[in-house]
Amino acid sequence: MALVRLLGNLTTNFLTFLGQVAILAWETLGSIACGRIRLRLVMQQIAEIGYRSQLVVIVTGAFTGAVFTAQAYFQFAALNMETAVGPVVALSMFRELGPTLTGVMVAGRVGAAMCAEIGTMKVSQQIDALRALAVNPVDYLVVPRAVAMFISMPFLVVECVGFGILASYYTGVQVLNIPGVYFLANIQKWTDSSDITMSLVKGFFFAGVIVFISCREGLGAKDGAVGVGRATTSTVVNCSLAILISNFFLTMALNIFFPAG
Repeated sequence: MALVRLLGNLTTNFLTFLGQVAILAWETLGSIACGRIRLRLVMQQIAEIGYRSQLVVIVTGAFTGAVFTAQAYFQFAALNMETAVGPVVALSMFRELGPTLTGVMVAGRVGAAMCAEIGTMKVSQQIDALRALAVNPVDYLVVPRAVAMFISMPFLVVECVGFGILASYYTGVQVLNIPGVYFLANIQKWTDSSDITMSLVKGFFFAGVIVFISCREGLGAKDGAVGVGRATTSTVVNCSLAILISNFFLTMALNIFFPAG
């Protein structure tokens, strides 16, 4: 009975959390559709989410591409397939590693900051003050962050993938002595616009996952500073798990519409 009760509580909590995130997403998208967007706040969030996240994303993409190239080369060299390293790395960066790693890094940097900021406003009753002034907290707090995230995330994914492929080329050609002509020719042969589209679609979806989970955790924070810290930790964990789990289902679905090659 204890096990049944535990499973029931976990299921109930999960469905409650999922419903709260869905309701917040619905309200936010409805506000965006109605044009209730504060451009000044959106620009501030673009600077915070997009501009200040570039270094983290670039470093992550570059070293992921470099180490993946080295590992692929060491395995393919035994089969005399060194020139296949380029397209393998490029396809992996476009279709999986680029958007997923960008999502996880942005969740750790931006999602935690969103939750902490909104959670602090919640426990200090600033959100109640907004309601008293007839200001919708979703319009004022969530909509600018959502719009900025949807705008910034695809560009961050492009940067991660681009620098990953550049680092892969440098590592493969300059360090491992793979012929540069064959390296680039095989990338051009085996990658096309469908790979780019799949990467951007995943980035756009992960943007929604990050912003809605982060804002929901912030709006639900309680019990003072301890509650804000707990909500921030929960945001990073939940966003990362949601990205990794949803990535599998996105990959299975998107490969129907954008098959490789």
